[in-house]
Amino acid sequence: MISFRSSTRLYFVLAAKGYARNIQYRGSHLLHNFASATFGYLYACIWIGLGRDYSLGEYGTLGMMQYITFTQMSLWVSSFMTNGLGIPQSVRTGQIALDLMRPVHLFAQLMAREWGQIAYQFFYKSVPIYLVMLLALGMLPAHGGRTLPLALLALAGAAYLSICINYLIGVSSLWTTESSWLYWGNQALMNLLAGFFIPIQWLPLWLQQIAWASPYPFMLYVPTQLYLGKANPVLLLGTLAWGLALTGLCLLATRVVRRRVEVQGG
Repeated sequence: MISFRSSTRLYFVLAAKGYARNIQYRGSHLLHNFASATFGYLYACIWIGLGRDYSLGEYGTLGMMQYITFTQMSLWVSSFMTNGLGIPQSVRTGQIALDLMRPVHLFAQLMAREWGQIAYQFFYKSVPIYLVMLLALGMLPAHGGRTLPLALLALAGAAYLSICINYLIGVSSLWTTESSWLYWGNQALMNLLAGFFIPIQWLPLWLQQIAWASPYPFMLYVPTQLYLGKANPVLLLGTLAWGLALTGLCLLATRVVRRRVEVQGG
């Protein structure tokens, strides 16, 4: 195995490569930003309309606009990941066999590459979308921006949880000819159980219980509540607990993969 210093340098290079690969497409990604900001703005307008007739609970109209603004920008960090961290494509080409032979843990190398993409999406997608929506809706950051550092810390934890889940989705492609349904199923659960469509406390009680028994609230809802100043920072312990549990599953899955690799096509 390579030394700790060499492996650290390698992970940094992989992350930098992931960042550089995406930065080549800044122009085309402007269209993504426009579409995402437009969707967020229209979504906010719906709640503004509802706020004229209803109180919108503890949020109020302004609170819901802040809620939507933060969740819209957070999706590019905690939800929109590479499908299976690229493992399904590697399985189809046979590259997975070479990846497993390298003296670097498969989970670590794919995670490092994905962090580079996340960094790119944060600076070139999340931040512009956040600023555009604040300007379009005529708002200032919640609590004058004082809650942003804690919310961003929770969002970094959310990104890690999403990396782990996508890794497990990718690993499943070693035993199935089609894993994309797991990816899109994960996206659907993210929208529902993470509080993207509506805050979790507005869901039916039975669905709230299902949501809190999963990692999804910690991938979007908790960072947003911290941003709005409506959550106790102790919830970050939940992010940590799920991070440890999912890390264990990823390491276990990698061990199983190393014992038996089935590559489609031979």
